Amino acid sequence: MRSLRTTRAAAVAAVAASVVLGAAVPAAADDTGGFTIKDPRITESSGLAASRAHPGVYWTHNDQDEPRVFAVDSRTGETVATVTLEGVGRPRDMEAISVGPDGDVYVGDIGDNLNGSWDHVWIYRFPEPRTLRDVTVHATQYTVRYADGPRNAEAMMVHPKTGRVYIASKNEDGGGLYEGPVRLVTGGTNVFRRIGEVPWVTDGAFSPDGGELVLRSYFSARAYAWRDGRLGADRHVSAPLQGQAESVTFTPDGASLMFGTEGEQSEVVRRDAGRGDGEGPDAASPSRSGGADPSAGGAGADGDQGFAVPAGAVLAAVLAFFLLRSRRRRG
Repeated sequence: MRSLRTTRAAAVAAVAASVVLGAAVPAAADDTGGFTIKDPRITESSGLAASRAHPGVYWTHNDQDEPRVFAVDSRTGETVATVTLEGVGRPRDMEAISVGPDGDVYVGDIGDNLNGSWDHVWIYRFPEPRTLRDVTVHATQYTVRYADGPRNAEAMMVHPKTGRVYIASKNEDGGGLYEGPVRLVTGGTNVFRRIGEVPWVTDGAFSPDGGELVLRSYFSARAYAWRDGRLGADRHVSAPLQGQAESVTFTPDGASLMFGTEGEQSEVVRRDAGRGDGEGPDAASPSRSGGADPSAGGAGADGDQGFAVPAGAVLAAVLAFFLLRSRRRRG
């Protein structure tokens, strides 16, 4: 139960956010090409993945829901298929979704709002349907543990060439990037091992060619070169300010990024991926320990020196974030 202080703070945040966001955050010129998720059932869109089989369609899901995912047509914002998963237990906190090179859809039931209360989490996997319609499919369930103990996570990425699964943990002081086994197994536990340091992460996505990994937080995003299964140099990526920034995916051509947020009638914003620009104060810079360079807003800072937005807009986003987080259901 929230304290009186938290309730009052949330009320102040709501007023401040509505005033400042309404006046200080004009739509960016490159926001065109996004869409609004219209399905009233989708109120906590926590992951986003571009379909490989159906151009213009994006997969998403609520975080605390039944075992189901939704296919949304980006041209209309309407749900064109609801896929219910059988053969898995009741999800606890689904936070991420990704499509592998085999055309299978992977759903990460990896959230842990108590930051270490569960000694294992799950990944669900099912073939992407060839026809878009409401359907029930048998899904494979994998048990996942971290080599260095339980933790909260919201980002799960399947590499588009190797099919290997990665998870980025979520921590205000900086998280870790975890690598799964070469192949996930159903007959035992899949141990994920820490291979790099990352900032505060709410979602991530590999570029379609597998050469870059984008990680987003509530207020910014960075892209990392991906070489031999490890993080390389990183650069700033333009990300929109959203009420509760929860998801990101590349468009199938790799030219753009789609950024999503939670809430009813939530907006998915399209931004140029900016791959290969390599100039200016946010140009790629080597990262210590394979993670974010602290001078460029890395672990612990969760910011980007080149992420230029009005100070009032940043304040509003911060206030809106804490309001929304205080209202989220605990998993």
